[in-house]
Amino acid sequence: MDSASFRVEGKRMVDFVADYWDTIRERRPLPDIKPGYIQELVPSKAPASPEDWSAIFDDLESVVLNGATHWHHPHFFAYFPTALSYQSILADILSGGIAGIGFTWKSCPSMTELEMSSLDWLVDLLGLPEHFKNAHDGPGCGIIQSTASDSTMIAIMAARAAQVARIKAEGDVGLGKWTADIGKTIREIFERVKSNKPTLQSQKSIHIVEDDENAEMIVPFYHDPTVFEKFVMYCSDQAHSSVEKGAMLSGIRLRKLKAQRDFLGNFGVSEMTLRNAIRQDRDRGYIPFMFLATIGTTCSCGVDRLDVLGPICEQEGLYLHVDAAYAGTFAFCPEFKYLLNGIEHADSYNFNLHKAGMVNFDCSPMWFKNGTNIAKFFNVDALYLAHEYQSTAADYRHLQVALGRRFRSLKIWFVLRNMGVAKIQDYLRGTEKLAAKFAELIIEDGRFEHFVPQHLGLTCFKLKNSSNSDNERLCNAINEDRRIHLVPSTVQGNYFLRMVVCSQLTNENDVIFAKNVIFEITDRIFDVY
Repeated sequence: MDSASFRVEGKRMVDFVADYWDTIRERRPLPDIKPGYIQELVPSKAPASPEDWSAIFDDLESVVLNGATHWHHPHFFAYFPTALSYQSILADILSGGIAGIGFTWKSCPSMTELEMSSLDWLVDLLGLPEHFKNAHDGPGCGIIQSTASDSTMIAIMAARAAQVARIKAEGDVGLGKWTADIGKTIREIFERVKSNKPTLQSQKSIHIVEDDENAEMIVPFYHDPTVFEKFVMYCSDQAHSSVEKGAMLSGIRLRKLKAQRDFLGNFGVSEMTLRNAIRQDRDRGYIPFMFLATIGTTCSCGVDRLDVLGPICEQEGLYLHVDAAYAGTFAFCPEFKYLLNGIEHADSYNFNLHKAGMVNFDCSPMWFKNGTNIAKFFNVDALYLAHEYQSTAADYRHLQVALGRRFRSLKIWFVLRNMGVAKIQDYLRGTEKLAAKFAELIIEDGRFEHFVPQHLGLTCFKLKNSSNSDNERLCNAINEDRRIHLVPSTVQGNYFLRMVVCSQLTNENDVIFAKNVIFEITDRIFDVY
């Protein structure tokens, strides 16, 4: 394909995508297929010679769209939204066309600097602390990660490294401030660290020493496993599964704290629960180092109160990361800024603009209160990455796991400039209004009840006087019907159904349709009601 063909076929593909959106109501949100369906449509071996592009294009419907779950269908009510707009599609086209990899400032200056500026826009729009701005005089900064899962793991490793550095710097000094048990734990750790003397000669992120075979061995200063053996972090038992994965891959003990009904009638970690966990673990000889708070849990859109838990983290020396993957976008609206009360206590914060912010996947902004310090924890120097401006310019490779990165800020820049903040606010408010309508409708005949109060586009509901198996049976029947799609969840042994407004195409008639489908299927399988 040359540039002339690309112009023709590119326009054809844009038309195909536009037609898909215009006719998406004619489809069903879930495809009627079984695993392995594609084996009948795609040859087992790649073609030896080129195929005509038209033949490939003709296969898009049968191979791709007929086997897709349509997340933007107006009757898709599962998980949480994955945002999209024509502006962000255009941004991805340009990003793919430039095909740059912005691991350093010099590798693509516009990629780095536009990201810095667009994230500063978001700080203002969300009402985040000024110290998160890239343009601020302090050490704070922002970066676009791929997903909230990436952000969580980065935060865990950064918090772990900060605690390792603190212990190594203290050594035997200041142990009197610890309880007897925790002081003994740190002394034991420090004795093991001292036995590896090369790692204590300087605070470089990596040290190269010689082992008994005269081969070079890399010893990480900030990620020294001899130090974090007794570390423990905390999160709500409602936190996303990525927290458990991040802790697991970081080699850290994770303690899930039982959430209680409190703020907004939903589930969150209480002040007493966190304080007791810290005290208990220190008495056991563990080293609490981090609390991960969630703003908008996946299960029920619950909120851990930062204004209550943040001061505890500061008093106890715990790193506080805030995961607002879904709910964070709602802070664009003044009436939802209560979600971020206490955000000034956070050491790092992330949310997924690609969930409800009209920007398509992937785009997960993340901010650090002290990015300058954290950059040390991820720094690996190589001559081919060096450039003459590295002492004054930002190199985003120091704040992520991967080296390469895409031009994601184009999506933010295009959407905010061409769509405007007011349009995003209208969408968020409309989402909440539709969810409130569904919450009203689902209980109108008396067979259902809310599990928690409706919140930010999400309604959690279940059959009254029912068992978990009853609600599971209903959920399976709804999805097997395929006219609407939703998913269940459980909180502390209670099974319930989740209905979340996902598509910007969803209107009040679609919400009424969803209620009617649920009532019809309930009538069919529970004729005793």
